[in-house]
Amino acid sequence: MKNQNKQQDFKKLQTLLDELPWYVEEYINHKLRKLSTASLFNYCHDYKIFFNWMISEQLWSDSIKDIPLERLESLTVLEIEGFLNFLHYELNNKELTVNRKLSALKSLFNYLQNIAETPDLKPYINRNVMAKIEFNEIKESMETRANKMEGKILLGDEYEQFRLFVAHEYGELNKDNKKLFNFYQLNKERDTAIISLILGSGLRLSELINLDLDDIDFNKYCARVIRKGNKEQFVFFSQTAMNDLQEYLAVRMSKYQIDKNVRSLFIAAPMGPKGKSRRLTARSVEKLVEKYATAFGKPSLSVHKLRHSFATRYHAEINDVPKLRRQLGHSSIQTTMIYTHIKNDDLKIAVDKMDMPKEQ
Repeated sequence: MKNQNKQQDFKKLQTLLDELPWYVEEYINHKLRKLSTASLFNYCHDYKIFFNWMISEQLWSDSIKDIPLERLESLTVLEIEGFLNFLHYELNNKELTVNRKLSALKSLFNYLQNIAETPDLKPYINRNVMAKIEFNEIKESMETRANKMEGKILLGDEYEQFRLFVAHEYGELNKDNKKLFNFYQLNKERDTAIISLILGSGLRLSELINLDLDDIDFNKYCARVIRKGNKEQFVFFSQTAMNDLQEYLAVRMSKYQIDKNVRSLFIAAPMGPKGKSRRLTARSVEKLVEKYATAFGKPSLSVHKLRHSFATRYHAEINDVPKLRRQLGHSSIQTTMIYTHIKNDDLKIAVDKMDMPKEQ
């Protein structure tokens, strides 16, 4: 199943590449060993937006596929600034999103100038306009980002309250709605295990849905995942997550009508009288989290916010940033450092003490 999903992702990538110039496909093939097909698909989507913009601005009059290297080489700084303004003001992309799309373009142009070679050992382009373009300066400090995140994640008692809500209280809340209640009864062990596993490990959505039964080590309480950059890693999870996972596995085969050959960990219920059980999709997990979060009274919760919730709790209890970085699979420790700014009670206590009267 996992290999089948990879093949499907690769086919989607190839379909998109068929719409783009030949040098983009060459660049993507260069990156295939280093990045996931999902990341490369996002790169290609960004390139398609850029090339479509070039045509809409009459910077090229033919098809996207026929845009030559010479046209990229002659793009001006003003033209690229115009594209970035288009992203920001017309597509309403946030500064971080604009930076991500600019990063994708910078990577492509760098390949064309500094890595790719013609048969006579010359670069594909001599002039790289993207090298002259600076990223947007993100003005928010880590403290500001942490404060914004704080209201959108689970803190303190909410952590266990949300898990119990998914495991029991959601059913009680909807017992008069037969359709909702029956659907909940079918999936409550699975959904609880999913929520519990994210809250007990900090797994990414892509890592969670790609788990197979063979990836779980029931003795060491860890799961084998493929992280960004196609790196294999064993990620530990909590005792509570293991308990909820065991409860789900006890009913997995009977509830989802599957045979022993199906190795996908999380299964979607069969649709229709002839429907077959299949691996749960990323969108299905997002929707179930949205459903429970809204009913719980915290609609801002998402799969990623549950990951943030785990990281915040882990840091509060363990206070070991390098270990947290490894657990989350961050490539840079700076990404992990944001969790050191959430719930900084020591700082608040120190500020409060400034107003206390001094003893004479």
